[in-house]
Amino acid sequence: MTHHRLRSRDLVARHEASGRRFTAAGISSFTLDQGEGEAVLCLHGVPASSYLYRALVPALAERGVRALAFDLPGLGLADRPADFDYSWTGLGAWAAAAVDALGLGRFHLVVHDIGGPVGFELAARTPDRVASMTVLNTLVEVDGFTKPWVMRPFALPLIGPAYLAALTRPVSRVMMRRQGVLGPVPGAELDVYVDLLKRGDRGRAFLRIMRGFETTAAKQRAYAEVLARHPAQVIWGEHDPTLRLDPYGLAAQRATGAPQIHLLPGKHFLPEDNAPAIADLVARLVEANPG
Repeated sequence: MTHHRLRSRDLVARHEASGRRFTAAGISSFTLDQGEGEAVLCLHGVPASSYLYRALVPALAERGVRALAFDLPGLGLADRPADFDYSWTGLGAWAAAAVDALGLGRFHLVVHDIGGPVGFELAARTPDRVASMTVLNTLVEVDGFTKPWVMRPFALPLIGPAYLAALTRPVSRVMMRRQGVLGPVPGAELDVYVDLLKRGDRGRAFLRIMRGFETTAAKQRAYAEVLARHPAQVIWGEHDPTLRLDPYGLAAQRATGAPQIHLLPGKHFLPEDNAPAIADLVARLVEANPG
């Protein structure tokens, strides 16, 4: 049976069967975990989950590493506790507990979207354990960051719930094709994003994440310090209308000191269209900076 004939709920079940559950800091979550060798941890952003990396994880495993991608609290197949700190600080602290729970010593980081700030929080907490960083279409210069128009309403206290309720599968498909994917990703695969986003709590935790952005000068300085300490590369979807190459990709290049930006033909959800190419670049960085 092809993905074109599968419904999104079938694809969610297939995704869940491809990984395993684990518990960190009292919160149950889900991780993809494939391959052996140097550990490469892929952190997702919003409105996404480990599902974003469903092609990248096996592609990395084929290149001789242990590839992992777990769901952050409030998203994907993870728990969504009402009393959790859904700020970047809180998510980063939980990620630090998660890498311990998963038995990771030294590891390489791949970050996307707000997985960038969350990953930088993680790296600040575990500086001697991060061997390299790969930055995909993320935020680095966060001071005063303004959310793109397509995401801004989610952070508004009264408008956010109504805006999320209006995010049906057909609407989500349109938004994903405009903002997220460049190639012909089957509609059912795109539907999984909104299904996982609203799973269990109708997206209430996601709305709290959207209100928890810490766009301060102090965070920007801290993230710049983190990036300056580790070997890093920048990979960017050259057609991203959400976090454009200029200024966001160029900011990432400045912070990492990377000699170039690896441009790939994609929009915001770059792993959807470019998993093999990303895997090649990550594997190369891992080989050059063994843990």
